[in-house]
Amino acid sequence: MSRRTERVGEQLQAELARLLRAEATDPRVRLVTLTRVDLSPDFARADVYWSTLPGKGAPSVEEAEAGLASAAGFLRRRLAQEISLRRTPELHFRHDPSLALGDEALSILRQLRNDETTSS
Repeated sequence: MSRRTERVGEQLQAELARLLRAEATDPRVRLVTLTRVDLSPDFARADVYWSTLPGKGAPSVEEAEAGLASAAGFLRRRLAQEISLRRTPELHFRHDPSLALGDEALSILRQLRNDETTSS
């Protein structure tokens, strides 16, 4: 991936995150965190990786996925208005379980520490 592709991907990620936070009305996408954007070399396609933390009020993976698929056209139109590119990439949302896995690992470590302090 070229430096320009990385830079544009970072810009797209920041703008998409802003749009989801400020303009999206679908509650299924409110608690979604964008983890990275991979652009094709010709900028025709953007794979947008996202995650959610499990918890009270958080949408399920399936709900968030449906919400993002539903919002893809709106987000692409808004990107075209906000970012000056010759071609606005087609958005493809991909679930990234890394945040949930990291949260689970931390939970296990806390449990191990608690077990160690109670058995001493």
